[in-house]
Amino acid sequence: MPGFGLSIEPQIWALFFVMVRIGAAFVAAPVFGAINVPVTVRVTLSAAIAFLVLAVHPVTPPAQFFAMATFLAVAAEALVGLAIGFVLQIAFAAPMIASEVIGTSMGIGFASAIDPQNGRSTPALGQFLAILMTLLFLSVNGHLVLVDMIVRSYAVLPPGGAWLAPDRLRDIALFGGYIFAAGLLLALPVGFLLLCLNLIVGMISRAAPSLNLFAIGLPASLAVGIVALALALPAMGDYMLVIVHEGLEAAQRLVFG
Repeated sequence: MPGFGLSIEPQIWALFFVMVRIGAAFVAAPVFGAINVPVTVRVTLSAAIAFLVLAVHPVTPPAQFFAMATFLAVAAEALVGLAIGFVLQIAFAAPMIASEVIGTSMGIGFASAIDPQNGRSTPALGQFLAILMTLLFLSVNGHLVLVDMIVRSYAVLPPGGAWLAPDRLRDIALFGGYIFAAGLLLALPVGFLLLCLNLIVGMISRAAPSLNLFAIGLPASLAVGIVALALALPAMGDYMLVIVHEGLEAAQRLVFG
């Protein structure tokens, strides 16, 4: 079959080929991949960054369009972009884990709202922590680091042969385990106080079985939880900033080794 450049300009085909990795990263990455970000904005940003990438890294697109080698090259580009964005998205799961632990202990697990990041129903506390995490991510220029990482990835993982090594895929799984531990550590200050409160309420229930613990325990859990959140929020914000930096470093290790 003749080259695809006969029906379309080779520069346009190269632009579309480069946009695959960038667009895949924006679909999976936080902030860019939020449900309220229009698809037109993502496509426009992908095209603008791809145009700059072509000016820095000369990319030769596959010679044929309907060929197995072309499909594999496009799949490899999409895999790299999705992996970069997915690592950062894993880091944003830590506040969700913490909100589940805290919300269940406080008794506000039934209060839910629509998360603007993924469009699904999440606990109201989780939405608050997710917004705080997003603001911290933007405050350290995480979105600019992500774009710079994608652009520099074309020098390390050239298009057409950009399959990730098995050890890098293993690092993604190990980083997922770290986020579970980070979420529990994020919820530890508030969760420990609520655990102590539940132990006290349990002792009271054994000492005075006639008391209505639902009328006492739920207001006490809410009050202690709110006070504990107000006191622990500065420390939680600092640790969430650590999680953001760990996510960016994990994404850089994924790309640059």
